[in-house]
Amino acid sequence: MALKEYNQKRNFDKTHEPKGRKEKSNKKLRFVVQHHIARKDHYDFRLEWEGVLKSWAVPKGPSYNLKDKRLAVMVEDHPLSYRNFEGTIPEGEYGAGTVMLWDYGTWEVVGKKPDFKKGIIKFRLKGKRLKGLWTLVLMKGTNWLLIKDEDEYHLYDDISEFYTSIKSGKTMDEIALKKSFIELTNPEKAIFKNPKVTKKDIFNYYEKVAERMLPYVENRLISTIRLPDGAGGVPFYKKHFENLDGYLGVKKLRCSEDNRNDYYFIKDINGIMQEVQMNSYEFHIWGSKIDDVNHADILVFDLDPDEKLSLTRLRDGVKDLKKILDDYNLESFLKTSGGKGYHIVVPLRNKTTWKNARGIARNIAKIMEATWPDKYTSNMKKRKRKGKIFIDWVRNIKGATSVAPYSIRLRGKATVSMPIKWSELDKVKPDEITIDKAIKRLNRVNPWKDFLNKY
Repeated sequence: MALKEYNQKRNFDKTHEPKGRKEKSNKKLRFVVQHHIARKDHYDFRLEWEGVLKSWAVPKGPSYNLKDKRLAVMVEDHPLSYRNFEGTIPEGEYGAGTVMLWDYGTWEVVGKKPDFKKGIIKFRLKGKRLKGLWTLVLMKGTNWLLIKDEDEYHLYDDISEFYTSIKSGKTMDEIALKKSFIELTNPEKAIFKNPKVTKKDIFNYYEKVAERMLPYVENRLISTIRLPDGAGGVPFYKKHFENLDGYLGVKKLRCSEDNRNDYYFIKDINGIMQEVQMNSYEFHIWGSKIDDVNHADILVFDLDPDEKLSLTRLRDGVKDLKKILDDYNLESFLKTSGGKGYHIVVPLRNKTTWKNARGIARNIAKIMEATWPDKYTSNMKKRKRKGKIFIDWVRNIKGATSVAPYSIRLRGKATVSMPIKWSELDKVKPDEITIDKAIKRLNRVNPWKDFLNKY
């Protein structure tokens, strides 16, 4: 009966939490602290007693400061096996969110036998992070206070310094990603044929680059290219919201194109991984943030050469464009397109209207066209591009997108739109960086490390 409430609150067909079965306690009593990001961020403090874990939710977590009296709300007893649980509780389930093993060890009663229904409980913790004498004091109802007692350990540590699992060494985000990986659907489905690249390979790639990629995609409206049937299937654009596990955000905007106004964006790393789970492999971003969709904060230029032009001519075009941008004091950043061109991205210190952004980009393309009329065109028509490079400026309008840094391209092979240093222009081809090469490059200094400081 001790674990009846615990079992009633959970659907074990959906959650991977252990079923509640009372066990026999050891002579050495165990304790565990789990960091739990659910509806609210808190710590779960659990003491083994008579075959179960007596449990409290501690909103601010334990503190070594003697002056801190931390609220601890007593909750239902948990099974002893819960002391090993780390992972993600699915959306819609009780306690939905990520659980991390923050500390564990043994504990000893100090003084009187503890009364968990009334009174004061004094005890000594022998954990990895929590040590020494502590007291739980019942206030009223289920509200207790967790207090550190004075001993050689008080003021020992600031718990905020501990943000990884004591068991796996993973952060909360990494634990959430690991859970998604476990539940990845069709992991062996081939997305590219030659060489073969599976959905699991792509998931692993995005898992590794997500932290580097996130600053360039978070809180921007996105479109993705999905390929649900894998290699040989028909890809399609997705730009409207679907509510999956709460990992994506929605932005309401008027759109006459298809009578839908529910655009969506990535809030955190989990959003990137959720999209991959849903067969989105190529990410495209708006040139504005969701808090101000009417003003651009980046400009993007795509150099798209006539197919007969040499790579040398293309690279010369990139250098010519950079020189003009430098002349206008517009610092620019370079990335491969993952296809046949290069992309030059300009972060704007001062956001500007889309009309101005379009005008600036168009004028720069026109300057190149006027200065070197035999080399460049600002006209997107194919017949105007013969023997020239099209300086694609037209994506600098509201609603247009450009491929995100670190995004895979759904081309013949699994190439990446990869940020590179300007000094690498003559060394790296536009379609040279594959997912394997991209992962290796993460060990280098971020070539765009100054990009985000320019806003």
